Amino acid sequence: MQTPHPESTDRITLRIDPELEDIVPIFLVNRRKDLETLHTALTEQDFETISLLGHRMKGDGGGYGFDTITEIGGAMELAAARRDHPAIERHIAELEDFLARVTVVYR
Repeated sequence: MQTPHPESTDRITLRIDPELEDIVPIFLVNRRKDLETLHTALTEQDFETISLLGHRMKGDGGGYGFDTITEIGGAMELAAARRDHPAIERHIAELEDFLARVTVVYR
């Protein structure tokens, strides 16, 4: 599994089951939309929304072959429960970095 590194320009290549080729792009688009929601929720200190999105990512990421999203989601859910603003910011940045660098190869 690859762990995102802030401000890294290295590409992350993940091999995903070809049976998921129709749904993985939608999954990734939805995670990018989640970034907008997370930024807004953090600004508004809406920790419930952050926790919900983190929990969803934690549950869904691995099923699509994105263990890093699962890890980030779990950490974000815990940070939201603690209302840990700096940690949530870090996890949002990690997700943003990962999504910017990931390339999917279907094999």
